[in-house]
Amino acid sequence: MEFSYEVKDSYAEVKADGRLNMVSAPKLREFVTDVIAGGSSRIVVNLENTAFMDSSGLGALIGCLKAARQAGGDLRIAAVQPQVKMVLELTSMDRVLTSYASAEEAFSND
Repeated sequence: MEFSYEVKDSYAEVKADGRLNMVSAPKLREFVTDVIAGGSSRIVVNLENTAFMDSSGLGALIGCLKAARQAGGDLRIAAVQPQVKMVLELTSMDRVLTSYASAEEAFSND
């Protein structure tokens, strides 16, 4: 799993490429924590290239959401793939992690 980020006008877009599982989940948390420490507390995690997520990955996203909110911001997800969407729906976490069609739409109305 590879992570990268780009600071946009009002948010930072974190791209997650690969499988979000028990191996990569701690890396995502660390990566997002570093982005927040760098001054970006409004974060969109772009899951366009993430075809698989397990419970560890879900836990990491929730942890990242909590960290962003504690820093006075928010975390949203974008471009969610079918398997990831299924995990979110089965756990009812789709109510907590708001999903958007694209990263650009995530904070467009704020």
